[in-house]
Amino acid sequence: MDICLILVKESCTCIYMNSYIDSFVEYLNYELHYSARTSHTYVEALKEYEKFLREYHYSFLNVNVDEANQYKAYLVKKEYQSKTTSLYLSAVRSFYIYLVEIKAIELNPFLMIKNPKVVKKLPNFLNHSESEMLFQLEDIENDLVVRNEFIVEFLYVTGLRVSELCNIEMKDILASENKIRVMGKGSKERLVFYKAIDSHLFHYYVDVVRTRILNGQESDYLIVSKTGKLTVRSVEKIVKEYAFKRNVKSKVTPHTLRHTFATDLLNEGADIRSVGEMLGHESLSTTQIYTHVTADRLKKVYENTHPRSKN
Repeated sequence: MDICLILVKESCTCIYMNSYIDSFVEYLNYELHYSARTSHTYVEALKEYEKFLREYHYSFLNVNVDEANQYKAYLVKKEYQSKTTSLYLSAVRSFYIYLVEIKAIELNPFLMIKNPKVVKKLPNFLNHSESEMLFQLEDIENDLVVRNEFIVEFLYVTGLRVSELCNIEMKDILASENKIRVMGKGSKERLVFYKAIDSHLFHYYVDVVRTRILNGQESDYLIVSKTGKLTVRSVEKIVKEYAFKRNVKSKVTPHTLRHTFATDLLNEGADIRSVGEMLGHESLSTTQIYTHVTADRLKKVYENTHPRSKN
């Protein structure tokens, strides 16, 4: 086939595929209620699939199981981490599930393609001394510093995902009960407790500092900047810089604070099912990874309960 004809054909195929990807994103957002961040991740993953299709001159509507397996091998050859490979395969599999649903194709060629086994890393969490350094409250007049202090404290005492924090609206706060309504993954609502936060910091930020930061601007959201709602990336940057200024050596992200929340509860005797509910986990298996990070507590339990270890 003439090389020019191949290039024209591939260009048309990509444009055609992109129109399906656009409708797929709408399906994720409005039918499955995925977050904008997850949808963006899926789109980025599908771009890698497009590269594969172009390289091997395949049409996305005519891919078979052998070619689906070939894509998996293509990802492995690129030496992506197993977690990344799994994400890319899951995105493509979901895309084809959508194509089957809208009757663009009859069968999903990726349905039987298994993701590589992902080695689950132990969650990174702060030890007691690091927590002391990070959560040492200061009397500071700078409004943005107060807000940042509030963000770090609030993430730790609630165990929220950073996206959940960014999406909290003022109407979600049940102040008389020290609770907040949170919309989690899959648009599932749960109640989150925040009584453990410093009371003065909470009311000072919510009642005073937030209003001053907005400076006459309107916003429904709890966590704000001068222009309105804070983004996930902004909060991630705030947490990182806040920990650096407090001389915490460990890498600290919003997820580190979530892990620390869960680990501290378990170390204090909370049952794993309750912790999972507070974290908004759908499955107990998701929470079970935390049973591996409380080695000190497990050692003490063993020494205090095994008949022969007591002597």
